[in-house]
Amino acid sequence: MQHSGVAFGTSGARGLVSAMKDSVCFAYTVGYLRHLATLGEFAPGTSVAVAGDLRPSTPRILRACAAAIRYMGGVPVFCGYVPTPALCLHAFAHGMPSLMVTGSHIPADRNGIKFNRAHGEFLKPDEAAMRALDVSLPEGWFDTQGTLTAPPDLPPVTDVVPGFVARYRDFFGAHALAGLKLGIYQHSAVGRDVLVQIVEALGATAVPLGRMDSFIPVDTEAVRPEDAALARQWAADGTLDAILTTDGDSDRPLLADRHGAWLRGDVLGILAARFLAARAVATPVSSNTALEQAGFAHTVQRTRIGSPYVVAAMTQAAQAGHEPSVGYEANGGFLLASPVTRGGRTLTALPTRDSVLPMLCALVATREAGTDLAGLVAALPRRFTLSDRLKDMPTAQSAAHIAALSHDPVQGADALGLTGACGALDHVDETDGLRMTFDGGEVIHLRPSGNAPELRVYVEAASPERAAQLLHTGLQAVSAWR
Repeated sequence: MQHSGVAFGTSGARGLVSAMKDSVCFAYTVGYLRHLATLGEFAPGTSVAVAGDLRPSTPRILRACAAAIRYMGGVPVFCGYVPTPALCLHAFAHGMPSLMVTGSHIPADRNGIKFNRAHGEFLKPDEAAMRALDVSLPEGWFDTQGTLTAPPDLPPVTDVVPGFVARYRDFFGAHALAGLKLGIYQHSAVGRDVLVQIVEALGATAVPLGRMDSFIPVDTEAVRPEDAALARQWAADGTLDAILTTDGDSDRPLLADRHGAWLRGDVLGILAARFLAARAVATPVSSNTALEQAGFAHTVQRTRIGSPYVVAAMTQAAQAGHEPSVGYEANGGFLLASPVTRGGRTLTALPTRDSVLPMLCALVATREAGTDLAGLVAALPRRFTLSDRLKDMPTAQSAAHIAALSHDPVQGADALGLTGACGALDHVDETDGLRMTFDGGEVIHLRPSGNAPELRVYVEAASPERAAQLLHTGLQAVSAWR
């Protein structure tokens, strides 16, 4: 981990493809299984489910992981190239450890491995325990470049898609989306065909759009200008009720209304949590504060950014008896800590990011409310969030600048021009990065990315126009740090 450049980020191990050599991925998988063995979740003969996204490097990394599983005496179960939540749904139901080879939304020159325990996500204490292990590579298995000398074939595919589709059809009903015409922006998302199957299983007409052979890094939290333009173009003729898509491993959603305007993930999370009548909601500190103002949740807990932190908080709430307990992230990923019953139908818990559920909740909610997505959003408290990132900004460099700003945030905010743009600094939150709240409630939040050499900038204001101004201000202010 110290020398390869492959390290744990907000969700799993990530690194450049050139750094994720067979030997590195093998060692990570061995360490993962050795940690699970200390917990009683792995032993020789244990099945381990594996799947991957559509990046060019994914098949090679999957073979390295499968080799490590066999080396440890386990049995790899290859679930194919499917959404992360589809893999997890199958693995959790069967009490199997699982891993997903994916770099999520980051460019194709990077990849990663997301590890799961037998019944839930790998949490930060698991990462720390795994990091402390010593792992030795078997002699003769790798050449001098760290490449497997005899990479194994992957097992035949175990099809997990039917169960994933049935999860939503059985909960929402086969006619829940009848009469809707939905665009499915497919790009290179691993769940692009599964998403078509799901909306059709609920009665909608699906219109596949924008399918690509090369990998496209669609980021649901920082929408590319190209994707914003595509949505407006597809919506222009007025025939689509909404447009749905996901990130690369299809665990984060992106939903556009009939006008082609993409909804923020943290707004989508509020709509889904309200639809499911959640009593407890866990979400990162960067998410829209309209959640608290909406007033439907009895308990709201703000966490650090990353699904492991959200999982820990929502699980704690469920254990305290606050159910339904849900979590969501600003990227739109939605998590269930406890079952949800609605209209006599029960949806089982799935404590990992799910892209499909929040989009379906919002679409069904429009039908029940007699409005459209834009109408649902307009009825929420007037708080607007935006985010973007300063690319090619090393994590250590970002962290050093933020630490200096944290030392004297009043003077630092003034020096960056933020006080002049937003007013006096009222409050600072260091839960994750530095979140500055100014007089009047405007927010600028700075944080190093956990997945790539980028500095994330999040803002919140009372209008979309003002949020756009704040984002520009924030990006301009930190651009001098590069």
